[in-house]
Amino acid sequence: MKGLILVVEPDDLILGLLERWLGEAGYAVAAQSLERLTDAIAGRVKPRLVIIDVPTPRSAERVVKSVREVYAGPILLLSARFRRGTGSSKSVARQLGVRTVLPKPFTRSELLSAVGESIEGP
Repeated sequence: MKGLILVVEPDDLILGLLERWLGEAGYAVAAQSLERLTDAIAGRVKPRLVIIDVPTPRSAERVVKSVREVYAGPILLLSARFRRGTGSSKSVARQLGVRTVLPKPFTRSELLSAVGESIEGP
């Protein structure tokens, strides 16, 4: 097993897809609500990566700040509101203090590449 990834994704279909793709790649996956994420991390859960769907770019900063209070590891943000080609996802990631921003929709290979980059670094 490559480690635990905590996922915050409100859409059950996308969550199921993330669980399947990440599980097939050798990761253990645990789904959390955003409200319970910080409690889970502050407890005994030590994920290698946290993946969070953010509804809007504006909410991303607040979400990242609250997670950073209890988790110093890598964060990958997902959002349908981050559009491809509207600025580098790397610069957006830097601005938000996360490793990677992955715009939706994404392919399996894009997800696994972003996960690898988030965990291992660039």
